[in-house]
Amino acid sequence: MGSASSIELGLFLRARRVQVNPQDAGITVGPGMRRTPGLRREELAARAGVSVDYYTRLERGREHRPSPAVVDALAAALDLDDAEHDHLIGLAARAASLTPPRRSALDQKPSSGTEMLLERLRPYPARLLSRTMDLLACNPGGIRTLPGIEDWPAERHNIARYLFLHPAGRDLFPDHDAVVSGCVARLRALAGTEPDAPDLTALVEELLASSKDFARLWERYDVRPYTRTTKTMNHPAVGTFTLSFQVMQIDGTPGHCLVTYYAEPGTPDHDAIVRLDRAGLDR
Repeated sequence: MGSASSIELGLFLRARRVQVNPQDAGITVGPGMRRTPGLRREELAARAGVSVDYYTRLERGREHRPSPAVVDALAAALDLDDAEHDHLIGLAARAASLTPPRRSALDQKPSSGTEMLLERLRPYPARLLSRTMDLLACNPGGIRTLPGIEDWPAERHNIARYLFLHPAGRDLFPDHDAVVSGCVARLRALAGTEPDAPDLTALVEELLASSKDFARLWERYDVRPYTRTTKTMNHPAVGTFTLSFQVMQIDGTPGHCLVTYYAEPGTPDHDAIVRLDRAGLDR
């Protein structure tokens, strides 16, 4: 059995291989059903110009030193886009390293001044997230744009858990499928960096056991980043509104980021976030 990093490399290769359409790869499919979805190992190996035995060892985590040329050939054979190609390069580099990946410190405390910044950003909803999307700190709008999450204990406040397991999470976003796909892709990308990180594995194991939708998306191994810059929400308290957002990494932390939503003053969208910010004060 290979290292965690070489196993992760193999998982990625297999997940992407089974999603390549044989016809798109120029392979003539004969009559009858193919037992293997996507490409067979020998078909992928032929496209990449490597032996079937070598590719099989890669996929099974028993080969952990693919050259840059082989990595590029595999990316081309798998029709990877730029984000997926970069992810494959990173997986191969970590698999080839003789030094185990350094684990990040799991400090979940907000950095100095962050909570003050969250307060200053009002009425714009803002949240401080950990690398696994735990809610470390929020201003009023930041928590209230996730309706119902406050019904859970604070230690369960996590964006992925909310989207897949909370009853309100499925109805919040009209483009729910795109939102959850981006969420899983972010966790998958982190798994490629630290496949056995305890904060990640605990969350993933919970979601795999509790959500068939999460398990299906996790198996796909998509790592494309969420590229949209706006989100539309169907909020039970203030109706439907669309907000722009920015994600800012916090220096000196183990992957914490500040997510801020905003809308042009004087618009119905801005009015909605003002009402959320003041919820409970106007009664």
